[in-house]
Amino acid sequence: MNDGMHDDTGGGTGDAESRLARIERLLESGERELVPAWQRVTRGEPRWTVTVVILTAVGLQLTLPHRLILLHPAWAMPVLELVLLAGLVAANPRRVEPSTRWLRWLGLALICVISLANGWAAVRLVADLVNGQGADQAVPLLLTGGVIWVTNVIVFALWYWEWDRGGPMARVQGEHRYADFLFVQMQSPEIAPSDWEPAFLDYLYLSFTNATAFSPTDVMPLSRWSKMLMMLQSSVSLVTVVLVVARAVNILK
Repeated sequence: MNDGMHDDTGGGTGDAESRLARIERLLESGERELVPAWQRVTRGEPRWTVTVVILTAVGLQLTLPHRLILLHPAWAMPVLELVLLAGLVAANPRRVEPSTRWLRWLGLALICVISLANGWAAVRLVADLVNGQGADQAVPLLLTGGVIWVTNVIVFALWYWEWDRGGPMARVQGEHRYADFLFVQMQSPEIAPSDWEPAFLDYLYLSFTNATAFSPTDVMPLSRWSKMLMMLQSSVSLVTVVLVVARAVNILK
């Protein structure tokens, strides 16, 4: 009699524990569904996408005329950029995930170097166009302006990606609640997978549309710094396109 009661009690306890475990799993899954991926702790995005785009920017810099190069010899800045990129890839070869604080500073240093090199080239090109120097043929001028414009799109995409909600490593940890850029999937989560969160290609798209439309399209800046950065990019893109195209048309005439 006592043995039977003991067995029933043990079975009841086991069922209760099983039900409790199922309830906990349901609560956890419900919490993941309620909290979007961009607001909770997730895995870092793949490293290869941003690496390929940075390598593209480095390759484009090698095609610029020598008069637009910031540091001579012409390979000095690209080599420095490749060294910084190699450090980032060696530390996180597969995914952009937080490990040490110096990785963020290394990434910012890389973006600063690329920005400085392309900014110098843009300033020198605009100065030459204003002074009527260094542009005697339309096709080379258009190609040079196109290289600077494309690199500028990459540069601002890197800045958007690196600063939105504290950067990719902070976004992985869900440290910042409020977004600096409002993507469509954030406004209408029902149209996107439950694990959606912005990655580098989303910021590259943002940079490209801002450089072509000279205004926000479907991604809205929310913070003041994001608005100022987008305004700066639109201004640089507009000046570059207008001056290069105008000078090329004059040469063709």
